[in-house]
Amino acid sequence: MTPHTARRVKKTRRALVTGGAIRIGRAIAVALADAGVDVAIHYHRSSSAARRTAREITARGGRAVTLRADLRRPDAPRRLVTAAARALGGLDILVNSAAIFPRTPFDRTTVAEWDAVLALNLRAPFFCAQAAARVMRGGGRIVNIADVAVTRTWPSGIPYTLAKTGLVALTRTLAVALRPRGITVNGVAPGMVLKPVGLSRARWRAITRGATRTPEDVAAAVTFFATCPGTITGRMLVVDGRATRSRGGRRP
Repeated sequence: MTPHTARRVKKTRRALVTGGAIRIGRAIAVALADAGVDVAIHYHRSSSAARRTAREITARGGRAVTLRADLRRPDAPRRLVTAAARALGGLDILVNSAAIFPRTPFDRTTVAEWDAVLALNLRAPFFCAQAAARVMRGGGRIVNIADVAVTRTWPSGIPYTLAKTGLVALTRTLAVALRPRGITVNGVAPGMVLKPVGLSRARWRAITRGATRTPEDVAAAVTFFATCPGTITGRMLVVDGRATRSRGGRRP
């Protein structure tokens, strides 16, 4: 019996990773697959990247499917979770990673921008969790991707910071609400991990001062929560290098 066959003898866990096609979400999807988890990769516009990630997982001996959804739509979270559970034959793990982080200066933020950020970054994780809790059998794992922005001052991203702060509170509240069902809810708060699109490398180096981590570091934390014993719940793990120890840190 080969190692790959032996892995399949054991009941395989199944995960949905929202925003799993690119950046940190991609690293999470690959890390879960390497841990023996079948993965549904959610994407909105990144169809080519989603297919590449799925092919990478397949080449490494895992199983992956891709699912498209615009999670800003009110009915999309339920439909996405239902589709993932159908494609994988069930659902054991949900990782709420999909997010947008536009620059929204105070004087120029519009209602449409405000609503879009909170719809994807806060409302969608709640309703994905609600739908996932209904299909998880015999317990489950939910991991929310927050941000150390909740501990910083970022005047050019008020809606984003508010949404991620709400996600931290949601993580702790859902941990209590879902404990009787055997479902754990934890969070990972990345710091300076990937350079934002459009930011110069010089500016990125000045902001981070070398205090960075990689997407794989974040993925390792997520994998821990996704596979750890059911006694660990309601926790938020910061993955931020040395940046949290410095005062006055600001987002780009």
